[in-house]
Amino acid sequence: MRAAAKGWDAQIVDDHLTGNVADVAPKLVRIAEAANRPAALLFGGETTVTLTGTGLGGRNQDLALRFALAAQDLGPPWVFLSGGTDGRDGPTEAAGGLVDPNTISRIRAAGHDPQALLDNNDSNAALAAAGDLLITGGTGTNVADVQVLLLK
Repeated sequence: MRAAAKGWDAQIVDDHLTGNVADVAPKLVRIAEAANRPAALLFGGETTVTLTGTGLGGRNQDLALRFALAAQDLGPPWVFLSGGTDGRDGPTEAAGGLVDPNTISRIRAAGHDPQALLDNNDSNAALAAAGDLLITGGTGTNVADVQVLLLK
């Protein structure tokens, strides 16, 4: 059954999402704050990451972690997925990340500082600590990255 038929505001918000993830994550949170719930908001494109650290990750893992940090006051329930359609994100086995309102607390409970990991470009370690890596394996396609934000 279609999302709209179940009362969800389902829409493609941006099919050309670009820019540095440091700027994109707060933009997505502002969009979420203004959305009518329940909503299924879809985005696609390819963002960028400025590398300053020595960690592992990719633009989708970084965006997912940044969204989780920026959305702490968004109010549950929500879930955010950012993934590469080819099944790979940066030099890792992950395609991206799938985060929720408890991601940051799970990272901290595992003994890590999510902001310090992000500052070291180590989103892979942060999301692995939370159990929030999106691992699909290779898909044989590479259309764009995709982001899905579900707000209940």
